[in-house]
Amino acid sequence: MSREGAEHALRARADERDRISGDLLDLESHTTFQVLKDASLRGETHRRWSSAQESLAGLWSLYDAYRAVLREAERVRGAHRRPGADELARLTELLSGASVVVRAAAKPVEQRSLLPQADELLTLDEAVTRMDTAFQEVTGALNDIDAVWGSVLPRLDGADADLRLIGELERELGESAGLDAQEAELRRMRAAVVADPLGPSVEPDLDRVARLLASSRAEAELAIVVRNEYARRRENLAAALDRVRAAESETRLAHGAVVVKIALPPQAQPRSRVEALSTELDALDASADPWVSRARRLAALEDDARRAAEQARATATALYGLLGRRDELRGRLGACQAMAARKGLAEDPAAGELYERARALLWTAPCDLTRAATAVEDYRRAIHGGTR
Repeated sequence: MSREGAEHALRARADERDRISGDLLDLESHTTFQVLKDASLRGETHRRWSSAQESLAGLWSLYDAYRAVLREAERVRGAHRRPGADELARLTELLSGASVVVRAAAKPVEQRSLLPQADELLTLDEAVTRMDTAFQEVTGALNDIDAVWGSVLPRLDGADADLRLIGELERELGESAGLDAQEAELRRMRAAVVADPLGPSVEPDLDRVARLLASSRAEAELAIVVRNEYARRRENLAAALDRVRAAESETRLAHGAVVVKIALPPQAQPRSRVEALSTELDALDASADPWVSRARRLAALEDDARRAAEQARATATALYGLLGRRDELRGRLGACQAMAARKGLAEDPAAGELYERARALLWTAPCDLTRAATAVEDYRRAIHGGTR
């Protein structure tokens, strides 16, 4: 190695040493690393982190040997202003040769031999490669543990916050949602994640508990609202039932007006829901159920009242629509009669018979709309030669 080559190699190795030193210090100052130093781990995480710690101890030992070689190289270079052949040979041996001594590891007595254990010699490049392998093992374990903690622990914190909020709402309501089992589950999951983040995932259980807590929280919040607004909403519901009565009354009037003119099946007789809804409202007023349950019943009763009014109005509209359908068929029959006259079929006996049959059905009360529609279609086809 030339003098210039030795100078360059020594500077590069010094920069490399400083970079490795910085990376190792950053590793050991990492928050998760500091937590793991004093953590009581178990399971897969204990196995993985124990292996990583062994690799880290070996890394530091190798790093000390690596630095010793560089210190010796710097001493040789600093001994003379202009290194001679002997110094350059020594620098070449240190910087390019197998100069890093890796001491044979002490083994348990059951694994020892009475034969001497040879130390291992590595070049600086080989030492750096081996240190990097150990570094990657440690950071890999650190990142895997940190990823689980970073993902699951905030979710556990959120679930705990929901549980506390539900407890506050329960105290305000003077009721209990009975979430002791979920509280115990959260404690169990947190203990498992803290002690063994790389073990079996708790996320399926956490998903289930989080959904239940979110639902319980929403119900408790709704119960507070319902309790505070019950008088107003009860008054609004009574008004909604009045609207149901009015709509059902209109339906009965429509049925009465239509049934004398249009043949209706028995199931078309309007059925009232307002009495059942009123009974449910009275039961809700007298209920001693928890407010969470009463909130659900009140919301359901409000929806039922709205749908009952809508259904009654729709039924009345449909009933009156049957009269419109009869009038439409009468108009079609008249149009077909005019067409028959233009075609010279006004005196045709067969067409005339079909016309009279349709006319009799449409002008008979109550009118059978199904038979009348068929009769009008038969007459139309007759005057069109059987085509549509």
